[in-house]
Amino acid sequence: MESGKKFALVALLGSVLAVSACSKQEEAQLQDKNQDAVTGEVKLLNVSYDVARDFYKEYNPIFIRHFKAQNPNTDVVVQQSHGGSSKQALSVANGLQADVVTMNQTSDVEILEKKGLIKQGWQERLPDNAVPFTGTTVFLVRKGNPLQIRDWSDLAKDNVKLVIANPKTSGNGRYTFLGAYGYGLKLHNGDKEKAGEFVGKVLKNTPVFENGGRAATTTFTQRNIGDVLVTFENEANHVSRVLAPGQFEIVYPSYTIASDSPVAVVDTVAEKKATAEISAAYLQYLWSEPAQELAAKFYFRPSNKAVLEMHREVFPELETFRPDEMFGNWDEIMQTYFADGGLFDRLIAKQ
Repeated sequence: MESGKKFALVALLGSVLAVSACSKQEEAQLQDKNQDAVTGEVKLLNVSYDVARDFYKEYNPIFIRHFKAQNPNTDVVVQQSHGGSSKQALSVANGLQADVVTMNQTSDVEILEKKGLIKQGWQERLPDNAVPFTGTTVFLVRKGNPLQIRDWSDLAKDNVKLVIANPKTSGNGRYTFLGAYGYGLKLHNGDKEKAGEFVGKVLKNTPVFENGGRAATTTFTQRNIGDVLVTFENEANHVSRVLAPGQFEIVYPSYTIASDSPVAVVDTVAEKKATAEISAAYLQYLWSEPAQELAAKFYFRPSNKAVLEMHREVFPELETFRPDEMFGNWDEIMQTYFADGGLFDRLIAKQ
């Protein structure tokens, strides 16, 4: 009897020791894995919209040098993915393993929040509601402005052909649509029917809707299609000042739409890959003075007011409106204007 009890006790102790050893081994492996993330090579994937590719191509090495100076044992590699903002958001929602997203409209981040990939309160984690720089929608015309395009109203004339991004797939295109509609509301004293008719004329002058802002730029500048490219201010400046100086001119409308570029850590991915801390640092550094100066270099309007004022010759003061102030939150905007059967679809059907 005593012998049986003794054997059972020994077996129990052996089992406990085995579990304890297993737990310590697993804990050590987990620590090693996290240590690799801190002291080895760390890869981040930034999923962004297409027009931002040039900015992030230069931002990444600036951030890496800054981070390396503070963490000499860590090598950071930042990979980029660019396309139409909403298509990019859907790719992340469907499994693309982005550590961070850097989009051009809040709704594209909110999609990921609703999917549970980004935690609530993401806008409070960073300055300026997580918008490091802003922009607006302008017109790019060919040298000499042969059709004398001055304002949104000129885009509705019969002899004008436009190139814009598709509002169903691109934030760039949505800002264009909402910019035209907001102008139409002001032009017609808030009359929605007349504003819709005005936007319908603009859409009628657009033979093809490109998948994203950069594709629209290529069509206009390289394929020589269209009289006017309606796009973000930074893209228009990049084309007219860098890619093809002297060939194009920027026209600033009298009243246009302001655009945000919100950023967020994709929490579920970053936590799984043990990159949450570095991902947060990657986004936080967007508010540093070097990054804000780089934003101005690529013609994004810096959120840092002091940096913005130093570049006023590039960023004229404009009368603008925010989409959420005029049309409601982005959920309401998407449902009313861009969902299947929304205003965009109804206006297109009439053309």
